Amino acid sequence: MSAALHLAKPQHVDQVDALVAAFHAEHGITLSAEDRRAALTPLLEGIPHGAVYLIGPPRAPIGYVIVTFGWSIEFGGMDGFIDEIYVRPGVRGRGIASEVLLTLPRTLAAAGMKAIHLEVDANNQNARRLYKRSGFALRDHHALMTRTL
Repeated sequence: MSAALHLAKPQHVDQVDALVAAFHAEHGITLSAEDRRAALTPLLEGIPHGAVYLIGPPRAPIGYVIVTFGWSIEFGGMDGFIDEIYVRPGVRGRGIASEVLLTLPRTLAAAGMKAIHLEVDANNQNARRLYKRSGFALRDHHALMTRTL
């Protein structure tokens, strides 16, 4: 199973929306369908504040990752946050998320990004192990994890 990343475009809104709805349902995130789509649409249309990447084939993706962009003096320029990462339950445990978390930072670094961060539930040991294996590290008593690029 391929963890190839494809930049999502406006024509992928239905696939992305369905995946995000599944992620939100799994994690108890309450956001109306209208608000969810309103938040996704600018990212798909190329707003400069972030991007959505489909994992796997664009017509039938197995997941997605959303990265938002920022600027950091501490890290020397553009940084970003992995806002959400989701892999369909039926294909989890095959190294897909690990591959994404190794490929995505290289892609972003090539575009000039200096650091990528993510937030993790302090009690989610599986996610913390995954992120640590992918080069992210805890910082100063925060659940925020950072990988310097």
